[in-house]
Formats: sequence, structure tokens, C-alpha cells
Amino acid sequence: MQATTTARTADTPDALWLCTHPATFTQGQAGKPEHIKQLGSIPLVQTDRGGQVTYHGPGQLIVYPLINLTRKKIGVKAFVAALEQVVQTLLADFDILAETKEGMPGLYVANKKIASLGLKIKQGCSYHGIALNIDMNLEPFERITPCGLSGMTVTQWREHAALPDWSSICDRLTTHFCQLLNYTHITRYSQESPWHCPTSP
Repeated sequence: MQATTTARTADTPDALWLCTHPATFTQGQAGKPEHIKQLGSIPLVQTDRGGQVTYHGPGQLIVYPLINLTRKKIGVKAFVAALEQVVQTLLADFDILAETKEGMPGLYVANKKIASLGLKIKQGCSYHGIALNIDMNLEPFERITPCGLSGMTVTQWREHAALPDWSSICDRLTTHFCQLLNYTHITRYSQESPWHCPTSP
């Protein structure tokens, strides 16, 4: 993401990367050591995104929007709200009612966090993004204070609705993203993962 963003020009197409990660804790730039309890054998990676510490692992969908916000003429707050709405709409498609909370980026179901959000904006372009818990082992979240929210309980898709196949999830999310942010053309391709789906403006 960093290399792609650094190499971008005014003509570089925007992209939406969808993937999963192996078990990893990531710490944002403002991360506080006291939010890390016991990592065990899971590595901690320092990142340049906003936010605190969170966990990534198999069964979690990672959504990385690499968007030229300046060209798109959208501010950071509006972009964050749009990303939340994309995931909120996706979940609603499967009868999962997710809500946003003022000052607490991400999505919540019955006051439990189902999606985390952290971005980095460099030269007017975004990277990092959203992590949506779908069908994963949630135990590692107990080793940290997720997103710095003391007492926050984490949840996932399979606790609230039947699980569709991952292709359906990725297709619907990409469709909602393009509709909400007014992308009229999409080119799909795979690299290391079948969920790497760039979009073109």
C-alpha cells in the first residue's frame, strides 16, 4: 500500500483491495502500550494508520481503498462515513443491523464491534481501511483493548446471520462501494488472493 501510494500519479486508477491476513496484531500511530495485554505468539506490526491496536486473522475480510481523495473531491470525514455506509449496507443485505457511533469509527451490532476502521492519507490519497469480522477466532481480541475501547466486546458475522460464500460478500461489497462513491467502471483481477479487486474511476 505504501509503495503503491508513493508511486501514484494524477492518472493512477483508484483501487479497492480485498484480502485476508494471517494472525497479526497491528498498532496505529497513536497506539498506547497499555492497550496491549498479552500478545502470545502472534506478532505485533507497527503501522502508519490512524487508530489504536487491533487484530487481523483468517476469517476476517480486509478492505483497503486506495483512493485519490483530492481527485475524487471528497473530504476525509465524508470518506470515512462512506466506507462505514458501504459495510453497513452490505450487512443489511443479510439482515444484520449495524450502527455507527459518534467518535468511534467502525460498525457495531448490538453494541459489539463487528468492523474496525483506520486510514492513512498521504498526498491526498488513502490507504489502510476496514477490517470486517466474518468467521474467525475472536480469542486474540481478548489479549488487547480493541481499538483502545475499554470494555468493548467484539462480534462477527456468523453470530448474527448465516454465512454466504466469500465471493458473494466481495461482490456485494464492491458493488456498494462503486455505487456509493460513483465509480462507473470496474476492472477485476487477482494477484496473491482472489479478493484483490481494483476499481477504475
